[in-house]
Amino acid sequence: MEDTTALTADVLVVGFGKGGKTAAHVLTDAGQRVVLVERSANMYGGTCPNVGCVPTKMLVHFAGTRRAADDAQGFFARSTAEVRALTAAFRAGNFDSLDGKDTATVITGTAVFLDPRTIAVGEGEDRITVTAPTILINTGSEPVVPAIPGLAASPHLVTSTDLITTSNLPERLVVLGGGYLGLEFADIYRRFGTHVTILEATDRLLPREDDDIAASVTEILTGDGVHIITGAHVTEVRDDGAVSTIVYEQDGRTSTVEASALLPATGRRAVTAGLRLDAAGVRTAANGAIEVDEHLRTSQPHIYALGDVNGGEQFTYISLDDARIVLDQLIGEGTRATTDRRAVPHTLFITPPLATVGLTERQARAEGLAITVSREKVADIVAMPRAYTVEETRGVMKFIVDADTDLVLGAALLSIDAQEVINTVALAMRHDITATELRDSIYTHPSTTEAFNEVFDKVVA
Repeated sequence: MEDTTALTADVLVVGFGKGGKTAAHVLTDAGQRVVLVERSANMYGGTCPNVGCVPTKMLVHFAGTRRAADDAQGFFARSTAEVRALTAAFRAGNFDSLDGKDTATVITGTAVFLDPRTIAVGEGEDRITVTAPTILINTGSEPVVPAIPGLAASPHLVTSTDLITTSNLPERLVVLGGGYLGLEFADIYRRFGTHVTILEATDRLLPREDDDIAASVTEILTGDGVHIITGAHVTEVRDDGAVSTIVYEQDGRTSTVEASALLPATGRRAVTAGLRLDAAGVRTAANGAIEVDEHLRTSQPHIYALGDVNGGEQFTYISLDDARIVLDQLIGEGTRATTDRRAVPHTLFITPPLATVGLTERQARAEGLAITVSREKVADIVAMPRAYTVEETRGVMKFIVDADTDLVLGAALLSIDAQEVINTVALAMRHDITATELRDSIYTHPSTTEAFNEVFDKVVA
């Protein structure tokens, strides 16, 4: 059957994520005709406002306000209802703000490449084709379900999206994986009242962090009631009515744990299956991610890949910076690149949060750098009374400093407000502000930032 609609545009954006929508707004404001295709009406705006950052951090907040006397199930249902209301508002706002522009059109449906400059959406009489000289792919990533016998078929298998959209609080949650996603959900649901077990295959949580930081995180989570089993290799999932039985091996012994909800938190993969990238001549890596250069161009110079789909770090703010790079190529000077990125911070939103940037102590020593290490427990930082005013004195602050230049090489802040304070550290690193300058600066009081006045003097190595 012939196409019922054939559209042309200056720029075609496939995927409504942070990078794609940011670029679409800027380009339409610059007078270009933009068509954006999003496969799901539930994902206008991308992962972050719908099923990622915003809803999960709302749950972090609500879980922290639950009182012992609150009915766990009722409190959880009210909390998730508020989350759904906010994400729906964000979703509608994202759609209206773009589709409402005179030179922008949003199409809902799955895009399939027909050739390097044309995609099709829908079939038969509903089929739409879009042709454009410039194409941006921003389709994001999706959870990976590991190949464990019985896991994929289990009725108790849940994704992170399932957990934040359900109104039913699981009685027993088992999390496979002790990385960022797994720890965040473990912390959230334990605080809501769920019995939580983490099964981590390595010998400790957060294997990329220094031993002392990982140990502090483990101490906090176990103190809050999360059951952590490390060195656990899951071999099978068995279903028995209301629960699943997870079979795992540890130190040569076979053990089991029961779950009413089972969350694999073992990574995410680029969403490229079904796009027919071969028809566009776009190369992908073995893991499905689109191959790009430092300017985010694919193997087709007129096609760019932004956000998780290009195999880079899977964070919303990286997708935003991807948009800056692509926009610089399209309407700027064409010089901005991924190689310009320096001191990119990360935050694990447990309570209190862990925020990191730069090198760990282990990495710095492995590189043979001459360093000093400043570290102090939050409870011992006299210059930081804010921790006591908000009744959260757990955690530690740690800085890695170049012994020759006095420049900060890295930091790990496990403390109240760490998600904010780390941005100051990252900015200082990008602009070569020394540790001494950070130590001797004037900060508001009481604040978390003023801990810098003290911690840089606590040299431990």
